Amino acid sequence: MAAVVQYQALTAGAGEETVAANVEAHVDLVERAQSEGSRLVLFPELSLTGYELNTLTTSGTAGSTGPWLNAHDPRLQPLQEACARTKTTAIVGAAWREADSTPRLASLVVGPGGSVRPIFKTHLHGAERKIFVPGNGPGMVTVDGWRIALAVCADAAHPAHAAAASEAKADVYAVSALYTLGEELRLGLHMGARSMDHRIFGLLANLGGKTPLGASCGLSGAWGPDGASLAQVKGVGTETVVAKLEWSGLHRFRRGAGE
Repeated sequence: MAAVVQYQALTAGAGEETVAANVEAHVDLVERAQSEGSRLVLFPELSLTGYELNTLTTSGTAGSTGPWLNAHDPRLQPLQEACARTKTTAIVGAAWREADSTPRLASLVVGPGGSVRPIFKTHLHGAERKIFVPGNGPGMVTVDGWRIALAVCADAAHPAHAAAASEAKADVYAVSALYTLGEELRLGLHMGARSMDHRIFGLLANLGGKTPLGASCGLSGAWGPDGASLAQVKGVGTETVVAKLEWSGLHRFRRGAGE
């Protein structure tokens, strides 16, 4: 089973202490999800800071201060330990600096052994283009035999991104996102189409609460290989929904598509 967490991030400037507080909240949510049987926990875009782009700059070094994280950041340690303790894989959203200080908008794959691997957003938009360097396509992670392609928000709006995931033999398209009020139809169309077109399961974790782009529309959830909604949260704050991914359903729809 996979848990989709719609998370309302603590912001308060999105500085060093705020990131640490969000990590602490993530630890609690990972432990709760694992207690309900989930082995994958998906969080929204920039879940460790909130969508607070005004707090980010491209200057400075790859240190552990401020909202930026890096491969040796001690603030991630509690989450690494929680994933190792629960044997869970968590996908969390962060502003990330590579070893050479390249700024990225990332999904961090925190593995069941405590490892951290960043996957980068490919399709930046708006002010993001002035802050981050884009990635080059969906990253993959495997959990219990399931091949999961990772996307960040606008990636899901580009059919070629999901097509590349399908070419990489993905079984699940997992999107960490921010969709705001008025984008409910857009969210549903994106996830339904990507899932149905490629006969894969879709997961989407939406950032909750109020953001600089507007209030969240909620609707985090899961979609089946036929494009139909399987489960969705009801509110716009922090909520978790658990999706049961079944091989039998995946194979049935793929056979029907001639695979």
